[in-house]
Amino acid sequence: MSDWPLDRTFSSSSGEVRWAALGPEQAPPVVLVHGTPFSSYVWRSVARALAQDHRVYVWDLPGYGASAQYAGQDVTLRAQAWVLTELLDHWELVEPAVAAHDFGGCVALRARLLHGARYRRLALVDPVALAPWGSPAYRLLGSRAEVFEQLPPALHRALVAEYVSSASHRGLSSGVLDRLVSPWCTASGQPAFYRQITQNDMRFTDEIQHRYGELDLPVLICWGTEDTWIPVARGHELAGLIPGAELRLIEGAGHLVQEDAPAELTAALTRFLRTTP
Repeated sequence: MSDWPLDRTFSSSSGEVRWAALGPEQAPPVVLVHGTPFSSYVWRSVARALAQDHRVYVWDLPGYGASAQYAGQDVTLRAQAWVLTELLDHWELVEPAVAAHDFGGCVALRARLLHGARYRRLALVDPVALAPWGSPAYRLLGSRAEVFEQLPPALHRALVAEYVSSASHRGLSSGVLDRLVSPWCTASGQPAFYRQITQNDMRFTDEIQHRYGELDLPVLICWGTEDTWIPVARGHELAGLIPGAELRLIEGAGHLVQEDAPAELTAALTRFLRTTP
């Protein structure tokens, strides 16, 4: 869409990825990774601010937003980590900074720990990183996907809208909510919504959780204090597992920190990216 155009494409191992780059070409690179059930659109305010001093790469994960959605598509966290690794190679980024939200946190951690991706620094925003995870609603949708896939379109849209809304503590405007919900309400989007839930479970964090102590780069963990999807206690736990990690609590923000507190999150990321190791 015109207000957030992802004007470039990449043929990944899990289908076509739509992406864009903002900011000066020679500026230090930053890659932003979104979570579920969102898209790179949630990073728009932060990305535009960071692009004043950085080359910012944004992309919709396969199965999400403007990227490909199709039956049989592999959209597991395992596959998404491979796609991130492929994109870093495609962009010829040797050691960018990475900021990752929600499931994107697991994607970035898997790419680093399992596939040898190199980052200059890593910021994790309310990440999926420690088991158990998944809200009661998420687990219900995954366990009954074959039923929910058959909902009439209007009921499906209402369900997705209610689910997405619950990620924000301060509330989403109707325009933002519509933008986040609409990709899941097309003929390909409705099955894709349930596909990405059923394909992911705790094994993808179990495979890496014991290795967080190996992370040898600057790590910032940002967490909304009002996150009802993943409680802030997980932020404290995660910070204790990563050597030297800094935990920054963002007051009054829910899980969708980019929408609830974009200025506070941008300030935290800007300071972190400018800090000398």
